[in-house]
Amino acid sequence: MDLIAGAIVEAFRLIASLDRYVFEIVLRSIQVSGGALLLAVVVGLPFGILLGVGRFPGRRLLVAITYTGFALPPVVVGLFVYLVLSREGPAGALALLFSPTAMVLAQALLAAPYVAGVSLAAIQAVPPDVRLQARALGAGRGRALWAHLREARLGILAAVIAGFGAVISEVGAATMVGGNIIGETRVLTTAIVLETRRGNFETAMALGFILMAIVLTVNVLLTRVQQGPAWERTATERPWA
Repeated sequence: MDLIAGAIVEAFRLIASLDRYVFEIVLRSIQVSGGALLLAVVVGLPFGILLGVGRFPGRRLLVAITYTGFALPPVVVGLFVYLVLSREGPAGALALLFSPTAMVLAQALLAAPYVAGVSLAAIQAVPPDVRLQARALGAGRGRALWAHLREARLGILAAVIAGFGAVISEVGAATMVGGNIIGETRVLTTAIVLETRRGNFETAMALGFILMAIVLTVNVLLTRVQQGPAWERTATERPWA
C-alpha cells in the first residue's frame, strides 16, 4: 500500500515539476499512438466498410482473417516489421528501423484489424432495408451508403476506441522495432518496463498512472463524441435527403 501511495505522489511530482524526461516520453507516446491510430483508421475503416456492405467471392475468408487479427501477437508483428525494415529486408534502404516511424507502422498493423472488425460488425448489424429505403426515396448509391453508415456510427466510433486501446498499451512490437532508445523511441510503456527492471518501482508505477490518465482522458473525449448530441438524429431527419 505504501508503494502505491508513493507512486501516486511521485506521479504528481513528475507532472508538477514538468520533468523533461517524462514530458518527452509522454509527448512521444501521444505522437506514436496517434499516428498509428490514424493510419489504422485510414486502412481499417474502408476495409471494414467493404466487408460490411460488399458481397463478393472470398469475402468470408477475408472476414475470418480480419477477426483472426484480433489475436495477433505483438511480438510476431514486431518481428515481421523488423524483418521488412532491416538492412536485408525489402524496405531496408529507407533506414526506418529503430525509429518512431517503425513503431507507428507496427502499432498500426495491430490496431487495423480491430478498426476493421468492429466497424464490420457494426455495419452488418444495420438492417439492409436502410439502404433499400434510401434508394426507393431517390437517393443514389453514395447517399444510400452514407445513410447506412450513419446508422452504424456508434459502432464505428467504438472501432476507433478499440483501435486506440490496441496501440496505447502496446509494448512488445514497440520495443522490437523501436529499441527503447532514450530521447528517440522511448515511450511510456517501454519506459515502464525499463524502470521495473531497474527496480525503480515508484517511478514505474508513476509512469503507469500517467499512462492510465492519458487513456482515460482520450476515451472520455471519444465517448463524448460517440454518445454526444452531435451524433444523434431526430426521427424525422433523412440523412439521404
